[in-house]
Amino acid sequence: MTARVPDPKRPPEPTGDFTEPTVSSRLAYDGGFLRLRRDEVRLPDGAVAWREYVEHPGAVMMLAFLDEDTVLLERQYRYPRRSHFLELPAGKMERGEPPLETAKRELVEECGYEAAEWWHVATLHPSIGYSDEVIELYGARGLKHVGARLDPGEHLEVFPARVDDVIAWIGEGLVTDTKTTFALLWWARFGRATPAGARTP
Repeated sequence: MTARVPDPKRPPEPTGDFTEPTVSSRLAYDGGFLRLRRDEVRLPDGAVAWREYVEHPGAVMMLAFLDEDTVLLERQYRYPRRSHFLELPAGKMERGEPPLETAKRELVEECGYEAAEWWHVATLHPSIGYSDEVIELYGARGLKHVGARLDPGEHLEVFPARVDDVIAWIGEGLVTDTKTTFALLWWARFGRATPAGARTP
């Protein structure tokens, strides 16, 4: 039997299964938006361990293109870090709401724009060590300004920014939000180099 030759362009085949089956699960805290669970799991060697993690409803983030080189960016205060951050538009999903509908709703509410065309860019798992959060990244173009509809208590600034400038800001440490960093670097590496016929702004 001929041994399979590893593909150097793909990750190596798994050599083991490290799945941790749930033995018991307990809701440790319910904050409405976020919930903390404390689960007992069985390790691959048979031992028992505890896993604490945050249940998150999921979120979306948008690369909203005003033109092929310019996106919408936001500046807002993030209380856990006691600081203002530059970020791409984003928002959490409501229960039962499809991710694309969340993206469309958030783009209007936060930025005041509707988009003629949408496409899915990537799926992110931003905090795999302590949360089940999933972020769906969408691209949007053909923007039309309709006026923002911020939620009560929501305060932020929206402004246009050239993609190359934002990438430079990442290098300078002016943009440190990880989801925004991923999205812009992903676009710079892959979004502008898609095959002919692919949907790009």
